[in-house]
Amino acid sequence: CSSCKGLAGKERMETLVQQLTKGTSLFLIITLGLGGSFQNGYHLTSPSSPSPYIQRFINSSWYDRYSEPPHPQTVTMIWSLVVSMYAVGGLFGAASVNFISRRLGRKKAIICSSLISIVGMVTMLTSKYANTFEMIIVARILYGYSSGLGGSIHLIYLGEISPRRIRGPVTLTYVIFLSLGKLSGQIFGLSEILGREDMWNVLLSVPACFSLAQVAVLPFLPEAPRYLFIEKRDDEACKKALQRLWGKGEYKQEMEEMLTEQLALEAAHLKSLLQLLKDRAARWQLITMSIIGYCNQLSGTLAISTFAFDVFLEVGIPKDDIRYATLGLGVSEILTSIFCGFLIELTGRRPLLWRGYAVTAACWILVTITLNLKDLGPWIPYVTATLIFLFQVSFRGGPGAVASTLRSELFVQSDRLAAFVLMGLQCWFLIALLGLVFPFIINSLGSYCFVLFGCVCLLGSLYTFFLLPETKGKTLLEISEEFKAITVCGKSFSEEKKVETRL
Repeated sequence: CSSCKGLAGKERMETLVQQLTKGTSLFLIITLGLGGSFQNGYHLTSPSSPSPYIQRFINSSWYDRYSEPPHPQTVTMIWSLVVSMYAVGGLFGAASVNFISRRLGRKKAIICSSLISIVGMVTMLTSKYANTFEMIIVARILYGYSSGLGGSIHLIYLGEISPRRIRGPVTLTYVIFLSLGKLSGQIFGLSEILGREDMWNVLLSVPACFSLAQVAVLPFLPEAPRYLFIEKRDDEACKKALQRLWGKGEYKQEMEEMLTEQLALEAAHLKSLLQLLKDRAARWQLITMSIIGYCNQLSGTLAISTFAFDVFLEVGIPKDDIRYATLGLGVSEILTSIFCGFLIELTGRRPLLWRGYAVTAACWILVTITLNLKDLGPWIPYVTATLIFLFQVSFRGGPGAVASTLRSELFVQSDRLAAFVLMGLQCWFLIALLGLVFPFIINSLGSYCFVLFGCVCLLGSLYTFFLLPETKGKTLLEISEEFKAITVCGKSFSEEKKVETRL
């Protein structure tokens, strides 16, 4: 009955809160979030508000240096570099995850990422007083590098501290802090707060304050238990870390799972990126995360986050109402992500993915129809805006949230670092590409650009419905076996490997 389900849901919520507050796990999750994915979310949205002031600064700096005003195209080009260099820095940061995390461990790698962010803050703050626009570009590269490195290790850290039964909600905090960062970038960018001409360099430096706090606090918090047990082979330190994180206990089940994975790792040592790409046993996991990654980045959510003003302007919303619409999107994104955190262990990953993709595909088709009918009445643009809100809720309550959990679940310890490098490179490449291409897409295709997003979402729905196995409540080795069992046209990659071995 519905009352029984409601009671069970309440008990699950209370159990989750109790588990998070027994030790230092909640404090660690918040510390990681503010210094991790929060930074990426903030840096994605914050440059849009002060863009006129920064372009004016570029113009002034050029004039003071060369005693003549720059060509408008030169200013536009420099501004494009300011925006796009963040993604370039992210690419390099993601590429260095394997190298830095292996040598420093998870905790020291996160601290290293925060220190780079702090250097970026100093560079950004002093750029205005040095009257040098090149320093803004350098700061954006440093911010991007920090986000590319820190964001990946943040998710790895979450996956390695969380017990199996609450792995979904814990890893989902990555998305919650990403959404919180996006909303914070929009709020701090309001003219009533920091979105003024005399404060643009401060606005772009806010996240590094959390990096300072993270550098001060993180050394006193536990290292990732899974890293300590499997890679450092220190079972005593692992047990102490588990007890500090989740309260007193023996944690026999968790340590037995790690021991099983450690034995598997002895047969297959930590892989490089090239070795992972050649490994047929991990082929379906790589295909799955690549397809979900491409579908998420090309679903339209990144375009909505980065170009919200242009999208709502195209929809027909009055300019004075657009900033409230974008703030509403940010709030709905956070609330949906939090709700999904309590839902993910109840429904599982697969239903949230395929249903979310299906609803988002339907939303974009309807948006295309309403955009072509917007002249029929003044209420049509608001119907379109409502559909965009529905898209954001469906995406953030499904594919956008679940993807982070899947990334931490699909790969065993020997494959994880190399897999995160690959997924990070893919993610940052798409961010850079979409940032450059989307303005031209919306200019050339107009309302029909949303049909393209709808087709991508439909592809994601079909793939996850027919091929993706459920991962809820399973160990990493069990999930690996599930993927090995996937067959298409009666064949699987593991069977092909066996045939090659026999020959």
